[in-house]
Amino acid sequence: MGERKLKIVDVARETGLNRNTVTLLYKETAQRIDLEAIDKLCELFECEVGELLEKVAD
Repeated sequence: MGERKLKIVDVARETGLNRNTVTLLYKETAQRIDLEAIDKLCELFECEVGELLEKVAD
């Protein structure tokens, strides 16, 4: 988002995702994420899933 100077509302509008969903992902507080949401974000940012998600040990 920073590279493209997009705000949460911009991402929500472009992807059709709920603003709250985008906010939770942005703040890294989402407990789960829908595969459709991942797909929409990958399309918007022209990236692969691995570029969006990172596994962090507890």
